[in-house]
Amino acid sequence: MQAGSETRGGWPGIVLVWIIAAVGSIVVVSLAYSGSGAWFDDPRSLGVYGALGIVFAASVLGALVVQLATRRPSGYVTRASASVAGAAVIVALAALAVAPSALG
Repeated sequence: MQAGSETRGGWPGIVLVWIIAAVGSIVVVSLAYSGSGAWFDDPRSLGVYGALGIVFAASVLGALVVQLATRRPSGYVTRASASVAGAAVIVALAALAVAPSALG
């Protein structure tokens, strides 16, 4: 088995999940810096992290659906793990970006 053969052909689905995470994170960060104070009926400024949690949950569900839609069992765990790990990094960077606004 060659290295990387598990993800061959799965990159479009992996990148799609990363794009979902990036778009959702950009929306949440932009709303946080625009002064939106209420996040899902949470008047505290830390409610933005709840919104980022929903973005991450949507990314995880999207990763599972996209990888199941490929109908290729070989390398499923590797592709799904790459999708979720990339989404986690993107949402974590968004959480760091919004920290001055949320904590200040």
